[in-house]
Amino acid sequence: MPLPPLVSPVDALSDAERTRTHRHAALRGFGELAQRHLAAAHVAIVGAGGLGSPAVLALCAAGVGTITVIDDDDVDVANLQRQVLHRHRDIGAPKVDSAVRAGADLSPETRVNARRERLDATNAAHLLAGADLVLDGSDTFATRTIVAAECERRGLPLVWGVVQEFHAQVTVFWSAPPAGREAVVLADLHPPELVGEAPSCTEVGVLGALTLQVGAIMAVEALKLITGVGEPLLGRVLLVDALAGRSTDVPLHPTAERRRGVVEASEPAAPAVPDAYAAAPPQLTLAEMRTAIADEGAVVLDVREPHETRGGGIDGAILMPLGDLLADPSAVAATAPVVVVCAKGLRARRAAEALRERGVDARVLAGGLAAWT
Repeated sequence: MPLPPLVSPVDALSDAERTRTHRHAALRGFGELAQRHLAAAHVAIVGAGGLGSPAVLALCAAGVGTITVIDDDDVDVANLQRQVLHRHRDIGAPKVDSAVRAGADLSPETRVNARRERLDATNAAHLLAGADLVLDGSDTFATRTIVAAECERRGLPLVWGVVQEFHAQVTVFWSAPPAGREAVVLADLHPPELVGEAPSCTEVGVLGALTLQVGAIMAVEALKLITGVGEPLLGRVLLVDALAGRSTDVPLHPTAERRRGVVEASEPAAPAVPDAYAAAPPQLTLAEMRTAIADEGAVVLDVREPHETRGGGIDGAILMPLGDLLADPSAVAATAPVVVVCAKGLRARRAAEALRERGVDARVLAGGLAAWT
C-alpha cells in the first residue's frame, strides 16, 4: 500500500528544473507534482562510500532539494573500486567534497550540505537536524545503531542497506509511520541480544558493482517515500544474491519482545551478528592454542594478506590469504585440527566456517593476533 508523501511540495519548479527533470514528469503516476515533492525534501546521507556514492548521485540527479552528506573520511585509492562518487584526482581529499561537486554538476538547484564529521552519539542529533528522511550508508554497526536510535527518537524514516561480499539487504525502518502501518525498527531485524561484530569489506571483500545496485535501490526507496509513489520496503527486507542473480523479499515484523514494550524506540540496538555468523566456530585463547598444537598436533593457518604476514606471525603457520581459501577450501585438507588466525579474529572466523562446512575441525584464535601481541 502506498504511503502519503513525506513532505509538502514546493509551489512551482523553475523552467530550468522542469526541463531537466522532464522524464520524471512523463512517468505515469509521478508527474510534476511528485517532482515538486522532491524539490521540497531534505535527505541526510550517512557515509559517502560504497552505498552513499550512488545514492548521492541518484538523489542529486532526481532533483531532491537538499542533501546533507555526513562523512569524516578522505578518499583512498582502494575506494575507487566501488565508490563511484570519487575520482582518481580526489585521492587524499575529503569525500564530502566529491558530493558537493557532483551536486553542482548534476543538479544546480540541489543544495548539498557537506558535514565532514564522523557521526556518533554526541553529534547525531545535530547532524540529522532538519532532515525529512535518512539514508544510512555507514560502514560499521556501531554507527548504524546510533543512526537508527536517533531516527527512532525523531520518528524519521530510515532507508537501510548493507553489502558484504556478494550479498546485500535493503529495508526501511520507521518508528512512527502513517496510520495503518506497523512500526518496524532496527531491533526487529537485528535483535539486541544477538551482539557481535560483522567483518568489514576490507577483511572479506565486496563486489564493487553490487554497491552501485544497492545504493540505487536505496535511492529509489527514498524517492518513493518522499513522493508517496509506489510501495516502500517498510515491513519487508529485500535480499540480493549477486552470484545467483536473484532478489527476493521477506516479511519483517516487530519482535514479540518489542510488541510487549521491552525494547523502547529510543533505546539504541546493539550491533548484530549476521545470520552467517550466528553459529561461530570454537574460539581458543593463546594458551589453549598452544595446548592444541602440543597435544593434538593442531595446525595453525594464518589467513592474513602477504603484506601483513611479512611483519611476522606464528612460527610454522601455513600462510593462505582468506580470499584464496574461500576460493578453494579443499586446498586445506587437514586430518588434524586447524587453528585459524588473522589480525583481529574476524577473517579467521569466516575461514573456519568455510573449513567446518567441509568437515575440518577448525577453531579460531580469539581476538586474533592483535589481542595477544
